[in-house]
Amino acid sequence: MAFPTETVYGLGADACNAAAVAAIFSAKQRPRFDPLIVHIHDFVQIELVAHSLPPKAYKLIEAFWPGPLTIVVPKQKAIPDIVTSGLPQVAVRMPGNSIARELIKQAQTAVAAPSANKFGHISPTRAAHVQESFGSEVDMILDGGPCTVGVESTILGFTADPPVVLRFGGIALEDIKRVVGEVQIPPHNSRVNASPGRQLRHYAPLTPLIAYDSPCHQQAGLRKGLLAFCPPQPAALQQYAAIEVLSERGDPAEAACNLFAALRKLDSKGLDVIVTTPAPDYGLGPAINDRLNRASYTQTAQQKARST
Repeated sequence: MAFPTETVYGLGADACNAAAVAAIFSAKQRPRFDPLIVHIHDFVQIELVAHSLPPKAYKLIEAFWPGPLTIVVPKQKAIPDIVTSGLPQVAVRMPGNSIARELIKQAQTAVAAPSANKFGHISPTRAAHVQESFGSEVDMILDGGPCTVGVESTILGFTADPPVVLRFGGIALEDIKRVVGEVQIPPHNSRVNASPGRQLRHYAPLTPLIAYDSPCHQQAGLRKGLLAFCPPQPAALQQYAAIEVLSERGDPAEAACNLFAALRKLDSKGLDVIVTTPAPDYGLGPAINDRLNRASYTQTAQQKARST
């Protein structure tokens, strides 16, 4: 079953049922080394999932749950290894979407749920996006309308102190630091399997994605689209066959909410390339830039990363 959260639509299964979780990996064509997030409907339910919680995890839970924050903590035995890709820690969050929480409550179990799309492709922020990805492969899609945050949850790991930001997401880094102080930010290409969303190529459209300052940007004869953080200068408009503006007022939260839907629109235009402009480095800007960096990660870059 696919269901809405405030971040993206999820594809859910009983987190304590290894066979049901395996069906998620199969439907998504997701590699088994990429762990899943387990979703709960209230704090009491965390006892089923997490073996222990560090003090800073408690502080973040008090500040941001329910909401787009995932914590990675030691797991309970009830959570099968397939959920965590064999790691001793489990990623868990309480979604801010009331439909999601009611579904989990009615299921009477924790729910493992990655994004409801084929692995590595653009995440779904509307029920129609799930339908485009899976068609009849999914038994039911609960339509909760557009997602209100639009990028996946922020993920923090607690195997070290200070905590480690494993994925930028729907809670801004500034807000996290106000609660727990300093955090560690590992390099883009490190700890690839430590949590969901750290694959070097991820969130990607079928159309090649390049940065605005890439040499390919100026290449003649290409049918180009523009994914702009804010409205571009009028002189630039004639260069593009299609333009999507993420935020008319230059607001990172609004841009994040529109990101995946805008990418999907451009990907459907038959373009040769999609040119992107970066978001500012505050608020949800780092989450947007992380998604764009991973979506544009090339095969050449992958080979270089593996050789270093």
